[in-house]
Amino acid sequence: MGRNLRTIDWNVTAMGRNLRTIDWNVIAMGRNLRTIDWDSPFWIFQYLYVYYGSMSLEGRTYFVLWSTQLIYYPLLAAVGVPVNLLTIVILSRGKCGLSKCVTRYLVSMAAADLLVIIIDLILRQIPILYRSLFTFLYQLPLCNIHAVLLYAVTDCSVWFTVTFTFDRFVAICCQKLKTKYCNEKTAAVVLGTVSVLSCLKNIFWYFMFEGPYQLSNTPWFCFPVIGVVSSPVWAVIELLHYVLNPCVPFILILFLNVLTVRHILVASRVRRRLRGHSSGESPRDPEMESRRKSMILLFVISGNFIVLWVVFMFYSINRRLLYLDSTSVIPPPLVQELGFMLQLLSCCTNTCIYAVTQAKFREQLKNVVKYPFTVIVQFIK
Repeated sequence: MGRNLRTIDWNVTAMGRNLRTIDWNVIAMGRNLRTIDWDSPFWIFQYLYVYYGSMSLEGRTYFVLWSTQLIYYPLLAAVGVPVNLLTIVILSRGKCGLSKCVTRYLVSMAAADLLVIIIDLILRQIPILYRSLFTFLYQLPLCNIHAVLLYAVTDCSVWFTVTFTFDRFVAICCQKLKTKYCNEKTAAVVLGTVSVLSCLKNIFWYFMFEGPYQLSNTPWFCFPVIGVVSSPVWAVIELLHYVLNPCVPFILILFLNVLTVRHILVASRVRRRLRGHSSGESPRDPEMESRRKSMILLFVISGNFIVLWVVFMFYSINRRLLYLDSTSVIPPPLVQELGFMLQLLSCCTNTCIYAVTQAKFREQLKNVVKYPFTVIVQFIK
């Protein structure tokens, strides 16, 4: 028996010991990884199904948000483009009971939002999500030009909201200046000036980025020029970019709205007191009704902008400060993605705001929507 023991292949025994020490979960994970179709744009759903139980809470939240974007962004594009086109058509007809000055601002805001949806949502975010379907973009050295256009139209979208807020502030609070400032010609000059300045301001992105697409939000969708990320000069320039949009617009909109509310409350008290002393006058005050409608429209548009942009503003400034070693707070990547989602949503909500706050806009919207069906019915008859 001893001789037989000496003839045993102890390598086999050692192999048995090694088998007991193997982490079979790792092998199973490798098999699961091989079963995931990485070329499919929907691989994230397979990944979540396999590894959801072993992920951290932050990892689960991030991947759930990412998988939500696969549906959210195409749906937002499918809704945002026709909705903004409808808004432009309806407002341009001038049948919504708004002044030509206000109409020009609102049409410009809708046009800027439409361009943001096309240049940012359709040409940036969707290709990043469905990267396997847009590999041809790697061959197009246009990313730096794309970045200039994207940030220029985004600036226009934001600053058009600021100029509209200032116009309503002048119309309500500065009666002496109202006639000179609140007219169609001034609105055209202001909007044109903002557009030109937005384009000039964002030319620096052309020199900051290289031509090839990166197709990733880490943190830019283009490859930065070597040395840009750590350069203090470029860091200051980019930080100023985020200060001018959206930090300064935030402050201006809040400040102008506070002044507008204060003026309206004071004027309302005075008018009620004066009308209370007059006899035989209707309790309805057309002037205050008009101001109330303007105030509701202004505040809803301004509030919508602030709420939907605040996450993006926080993340963008914090990230730039992080590269400069000026902050130790590191927000998770899901904050950036949530900021993009809310920011792009703000480009699709103004039509809903007009429909809720403006009765004549609702009427015109119904007519435009019903028009194709009316033509079809008449054609059949």
